[in-house]
Amino acid sequence: MKQIAIVSGKGGTGKTSIVASLASLASGRAVFADCDVDAPDLHLILRPAVIERREFFGINRAFIDSEKCTQCGACQDACRFAAIDDFQVDPALCEGCGVCKLVCPSEAVEMRESLAGYAYISDTRFGPLVHAELFPGEEASGKLVAMVREMAREQAAMRKLDMILIDGSPGIGCPVIASLTGVDLALVVTEPTVTGEHDLERILDVAGHFGIKTAVCINKSDLNPAGSGQIEALCEERAVMVAGRLPFHPSVVEAMVSGRSVVELGGPVAQAISEMWNNLK
Repeated sequence: MKQIAIVSGKGGTGKTSIVASLASLASGRAVFADCDVDAPDLHLILRPAVIERREFFGINRAFIDSEKCTQCGACQDACRFAAIDDFQVDPALCEGCGVCKLVCPSEAVEMRESLAGYAYISDTRFGPLVHAELFPGEEASGKLVAMVREMAREQAAMRKLDMILIDGSPGIGCPVIASLTGVDLALVVTEPTVTGEHDLERILDVAGHFGIKTAVCINKSDLNPAGSGQIEALCEERAVMVAGRLPFHPSVVEAMVSGRSVVELGGPVAQAISEMWNNLK
């Protein structure tokens, strides 16, 4: 199966709207994975019906056994996050470093798994969607992304589908690396602004580091033709294909408000996305 990750070096470039439209075009032949687990929103357009929920356990957190604890205070003195008060651990403050367990002379501290979120398998009008919900303030989002991708591969194999479309996280951090690892193609969505060009370079560097084939989509390309020209020159310099140039048009907002993909609504942006999809294929 082929895996395509749609990513962006910064937020707000229109990545999820494009993923939803590609999902519409790939209807019936792909599994969709929302790997933006810190702020998932692909479900707002695809309107999934959940058929399975799985628990996700993030970092291990400390727990003090009151029967073994001698209240010597060593754990409270050693904790740099002020997570231990009156010999009780505040899970919201515990970072799971394990120092309290190391310094406890009576072995009263245990490191336990803590529920950090859920991953879901759902059906949508375009096909199966794997998505997740990370609880507020939780860590290990890269680990949850890996779980979502593994579940998506399982669904693709089980349903005999030949493609996985991945809605990646913005930026270049751990969740993005987890979204990109092992994919066949990364489609980077950018916009013709100074920050857009800067963050495009960063994500191209990350993809290049892992040897991932990359293509670029310039969203709102007609708002700043000079900026679009600079991005195209950058892509030519790096031997990266510009797969699509999307115009600015109110149909994108109209589609979002109505809970549909841009392709379903139609218009010049829908046509440009369809042309980009042909280039990607």
